[in-house]
Amino acid sequence: MKKEHKHGGHEPCGCPGGRTMDLRGGAEEDCGDSPAARSQLRQWPVQLHLASPMAPYFQKADVVVAADCTAFAYGNFHNDFIKGKAIVIACPKLDDGQELYVEKLQGLIEDAKVNTLTVVTMEVPCCGGLLAMVKQAAAAAKRKVPVKHVVIGIQGGIKSEEWA
Repeated sequence: MKKEHKHGGHEPCGCPGGRTMDLRGGAEEDCGDSPAARSQLRQWPVQLHLASPMAPYFQKADVVVAADCTAFAYGNFHNDFIKGKAIVIACPKLDDGQELYVEKLQGLIEDAKVNTLTVVTMEVPCCGGLLAMVKQAAAAAKRKVPVKHVVIGIQGGIKSEEWA
C-alpha cells in the first residue's frame, strides 16, 4: 500500500530509485582526472514527481527547478547551476500531473522554506510552462521567495537570465 504525501505523489515502495537520499555528506565518487567531470548532485531523487518537499536537503535551500533538457544542452550545468543547491527536474510538455507539480513547488516554498528558486528552461516555447508553474506556486504561497529564470539556448549558451 502506498502512503499519500501532503503535497501529492506517493511514497515509493520497493523502488530504490525513488528513495530519498541525502548525498551532501557522502564520499565523492572518483569520476576521472577532471574536476569538471565531478557530479555536484547533492540528493536523490531529482524528478519533481518523486521529490518530497519535506526532504532534509530542501530545507532552507536554494533550489533549481530545471527542464529535463537543460542539463544536456548546457555543458557545465553541474558546476554553474547545481553546485551547492538542491534540484528538481520536470518537463512541462511531456509530464503528466502538472497540477501536482504546482502543489509540490508550493510545498517547497511554504514547508521547506526554500531561500530561492532558479528556473532553468530551454529557449523552446514549450519550456515556458515550467516557469508558469513556478510562478503559479509562488503566487499561491503565503511565503514569498525570489524566483530567477535562466534560458538555455539549443546550442548550449545562456540566452537570458533575470529575476522573475
